[in-house]
Amino acid sequence: MQSVWIDTDMGFDDLAAICVIAASKHHNIAGLSLVAGNAPLDSVALNAAGATKLFDWRFPIHLGKAKPLITELETAGYVLGPRGMASVNRHLPDAMLNAASGSAWQALANHIATSTDRVKILALGPLTNLAMLALNEPDLVKSIEALYWMGGGIGGNHTAAAEFNAAVDPEALAIVLNSGMPFHMIGIDTCRQCLWTHDHVEELRAIGSHKALVMADLMTAYVDIAGPQGRMACYDPLAAAALINPALVNFKPAHVTAELHGKSTRGMSVIEWRVPRKAQANALVSTSPDAMSALALINQSLMSYCL
Repeated sequence: MQSVWIDTDMGFDDLAAICVIAASKHHNIAGLSLVAGNAPLDSVALNAAGATKLFDWRFPIHLGKAKPLITELETAGYVLGPRGMASVNRHLPDAMLNAASGSAWQALANHIATSTDRVKILALGPLTNLAMLALNEPDLVKSIEALYWMGGGIGGNHTAAAEFNAAVDPEALAIVLNSGMPFHMIGIDTCRQCLWTHDHVEELRAIGSHKALVMADLMTAYVDIAGPQGRMACYDPLAAAALINPALVNFKPAHVTAELHGKSTRGMSVIEWRVPRKAQANALVSTSPDAMSALALINQSLMSYCL
């Protein structure tokens, strides 16, 4: 079994991605660290507590950073609602999080230091916790097998130039990119080629279990974000699928820079593909997915996990 540490700001697509990893026969979740992003940290914690109650999660969950490294938090509440996880009916159950002791980056550092195999990390939100790890334990970075991050890419969604996870804490992105972590970036341009529809929702709903009905109602609200066409990018679950099977996403070496100063471009991930002629590669950046196979893995995982 390959251990996976997941760092998340716990919106619906984060939850679905966690379920994809949890359903894998070859991966186990060693721990979960929470970061403010989609919603403030207290709401992120409530979502994690509700998911723990619904799915009877047994892995430790650690509270991470409540704000970016140097700026104030901007959330996605304008799209996802105040808790970062809207629903058309059923919600995650109410629960209070019994957080494990120790901050997120310290818990991750301890896991890396004591793990008997090289650790994979799946990061689904702003990279604040990972930046704290890189700043405080730079030598541990060498023991990470791979970091898969859903974020960045060509174009933006939070602003015209910047993807949300990058825009919330671009300083953290810059630190992680410069840390030497083996960085796999699954950008929004790739995720937008892998689409959930209401047909996928109904396949999940047809299972009929309480877990499936809750997830279907949450997923309906998520797909509805795309408007009448009902074709919504499968963001975080695609990163989970890529971690499980890297062949599902095409990657190219590139040099990625986080734009920190531009008035209109702050948070933009600037991708220099011309390596090594123009720069040395510091990341593997997604270009395209095998969308049909990735969606099959994601949806089959969700359905099996919701039985």
